[in-house]
Amino acid sequence: MSEINFAIQMALLISAIGFIVGLKLLASPKTARIGNMIASAGMILAIIMTTIISNPREVFIELIITICLGSIIGIIAANKIQMTAMPQMVAIFNGLGGAASVLVALAELTRYIIYQNINPQLDLIITSWFSIIIGGITFSGSFFAFGKLQGFVSSRPLLYPGQRILTIILFISSIIAVIYLTNDSSNMTIFWLCTIIALILGWLLVIPIGGADMPVVISLLNSYSGLAAMAAGFVVNSKILIISGALVGASGVILTRIMCNAMNRSLTNVVFGAFGETIINTGQENLKPMKEFMPMDAAMLFKNSSHITFIPGYGLAVSQAQHAIKELSELLKNNDINISFGIHPVAGRMPGHMNVLLAEADIPYEDLKDINEINSNFKIIDVAVIIGANDVVNPSALTDKTSPLFGMPILYAHEAKAIIVLKRGKGRGFAGIENPLFTMDKTGVIFGDAKKSLTNIITEYKTL
Repeated sequence: MSEINFAIQMALLISAIGFIVGLKLLASPKTARIGNMIASAGMILAIIMTTIISNPREVFIELIITICLGSIIGIIAANKIQMTAMPQMVAIFNGLGGAASVLVALAELTRYIIYQNINPQLDLIITSWFSIIIGGITFSGSFFAFGKLQGFVSSRPLLYPGQRILTIILFISSIIAVIYLTNDSSNMTIFWLCTIIALILGWLLVIPIGGADMPVVISLLNSYSGLAAMAAGFVVNSKILIISGALVGASGVILTRIMCNAMNRSLTNVVFGAFGETIINTGQENLKPMKEFMPMDAAMLFKNSSHITFIPGYGLAVSQAQHAIKELSELLKNNDINISFGIHPVAGRMPGHMNVLLAEADIPYEDLKDINEINSNFKIIDVAVIIGANDVVNPSALTDKTSPLFGMPILYAHEAKAIIVLKRGKGRGFAGIENPLFTMDKTGVIFGDAKKSLTNIITEYKTL
């Protein structure tokens, strides 16, 4: 091995180590920024080394233009996308990753079959097929998930007779197709047919999943995008692509498992259970009206409290109220009030949504308590302040066996001495299920934009 090749291989090894270290650091909000920078540096190094290896002199200008164009789009997206739209952006990135894997496989097959008139070997057939199927499912599934998150299509499960049978038939058809390709590997039409099947499968797998399961879907599709990239790495014989794809795929699987545990559901139940298919009357709906509070009522309650817990949900992201809640929490701390934040794993629209949102406002990480840590303390908490959360604090999950939420781990906000809820209106949560906590005698509801409500509470508190 020449010195140049040795240097390239060592650089790629450093790049792979950067991916692993970066992924490890992403596990904590305290180190996530540096982890992201390390992983990004590793990717830049991998791109440079791959470019040197391929020696694409004839397409060097096109390559530079493509890299610059992608970088510009990434910078604009990072600066323009609001936190409320972060799940949608993640869905798009997952989808584009899947599409890239499909295009890489098809391009390599075209190069062999059309331009060089060479029949692909079995390993190329299998890895290309896998990349096309998983990548196609990721692409169409992610963009349909984006549509649900963005409100372009209903967040309700979309069901029709024979849906699962059609999904099974299409999947079996893809298996038959790859078996046929082992005997006729030069048939490019079959590969294109597999691409179409994969796109339809992605759509069919996401449409029966309700909005409440979106955090699981996002993490699952993220895993798919990694697996597709790993397969594309085998297609083009790129070790660094195989490593990076495997890391994304494995971490996505682990995260999906964590999300399923947080909802007390199996992955099979999420994918095929159609959560939210029907709204079951729990016998608790509309028993009594919600008791409306004014900001002054909340301020007076805070003034006489010693321990307050904030429970953020998607409504906090919608109103961009993270800085307002930071200001309020600091104000209360300065008055010797113990402050904590109860974080549910699936609060929001993607895994870690609330952690990222609060980290943006520089809320101390030690103030964030996970569900197991905070639930044992709710009985001694004076006030639980629920900001835009619904399903993750619904006590029906503990007591009502007819509720679709039954068995899902929740935050025990109903055990606090007093409860204040900040809601935009009287509607249900994303799962479409009534929450009896909102009508409890010790609950007061402040209607309106969460940021405005928090600002008004701060103003009133300062006058006391």
